[in-house]
Amino acid sequence: MNELKNIIYNCRKATFLIEKKQITALTLREKVELRIHLTGCSFCRLFQKQSIGINKMVHELFHSAVHKDIRLDDDYKKKLQERIEEQLDKN
Repeated sequence: MNELKNIIYNCRKATFLIEKKQITALTLREKVELRIHLTGCSFCRLFQKQSIGINKMVHELFHSAVHKDIRLDDDYKKKLQERIEEQLDKN
């Protein structure tokens, strides 16, 4: 029962699995855990939808012939990474 609670209330793990799922295949256990969590967490369902959209846009941006010269500068990347880490630490 305690393990089920850890799955249901663990948004940090769910967001990790959502991101992992977009890069590689999840194990059967991870798939089940994510599905259980997403069933009860509207925030993570929204996160998943937004994450998939962002990753799709980034993929199109970097793989499109039209946008080959577009790059983020290093200062912007550093600030963006800091903001992401701040938000992750809040949860």
